[in-house]
Amino acid sequence: MLILSLVICCISCSDSDEVIETPSPTPTDAVDVPVYTYDIVNVYPHDRTAFTQGLVFEDGFFYEGTGLNGESSLRKVEIEIGEVLQIKPLSDEYFGEGIVVFQDRIIQLTWQSRTGFIYDK
Repeated sequence: MLILSLVICCISCSDSDEVIETPSPTPTDAVDVPVYTYDIVNVYPHDRTAFTQGLVFEDGFFYEGTGLNGESSLRKVEIEIGEVLQIKPLSDEYFGEGIVVFQDRIIQLTWQSRTGFIYDK
């Protein structure tokens, strides 16, 4: 269980050297903090060299955007066996990030290059 407490102090006013201190918020009683659990219902194989940046489950497949300098790609993966059915590598200049499936397209963002790609699903 984790209770976060935020203390804000030493806020300078622009017109003076006055320091304003605000008190810490009162911690919530432990009884009021929700506790969540989970159950693992299945485990699937995955390519350990693929650094997943975006993952979508649709039509019984994983669509996976991976990111790594010189190794980024978009993949269609058969879930049960982890086999990559289709792969579209990105040029080395792009670091793949998140993906989204929208209608019959897949949109993939990149990191730092401010470039996105749109693919036919």
